[in-house]
Amino acid sequence: MRIGIAGTQSTGKTTLVNALKELPQFKGYEFRTERSKYLRDLGIPLNTDSTLKGQTIFLAERASELIEDNIITDRTVIDVMAFTQNAKSIKLKDKEHFNSYASLFIPEYDYIFYISPKGVEMEDNNVRETDVKYRQQIDNSIRKILDYYKFKIKNLHYIEGSTEERIEAIRKVIF
Repeated sequence: MRIGIAGTQSTGKTTLVNALKELPQFKGYEFRTERSKYLRDLGIPLNTDSTLKGQTIFLAERASELIEDNIITDRTVIDVMAFTQNAKSIKLKDKEHFNSYASLFIPEYDYIFYISPKGVEMEDNNVRETDVKYRQQIDNSIRKILDYYKFKIKNLHYIEGSTEERIEAIRKVIF
């Protein structure tokens, strides 16, 4: 199975994926966590400064994860689409073309779990944008993209709560 965790920055996606590693049900799975710091250190602009080239690299990373048979990721192509939609330097027409192309990868996920930022404090990891309004913009974009492309998504589930509650929600859905 290919399982993607989608959601805006600082919602606990990486924490959740790292917790899922400990479950015996996911033995033999690959776990990928977002590599923003590594990509930023390569000189790729992030967040509102992101460029079309930069977003293409992020999309390539997400697409490469979908080559794996059993994988759980803390970002999806949906996330890349949302950040692209909110990038200041990318022209509207380019955003539309990019997201249309990126949407071709959505059916590759067996499950997409959207994580709400509700009740989760913003944390600064020295990589992500810490502006609460920007976080909300990304969240709104993710939810709109999920709604718009829901016909391409095999299994979509909205989860929230503590890490333990999220794990239990995922276990109920999958097992």
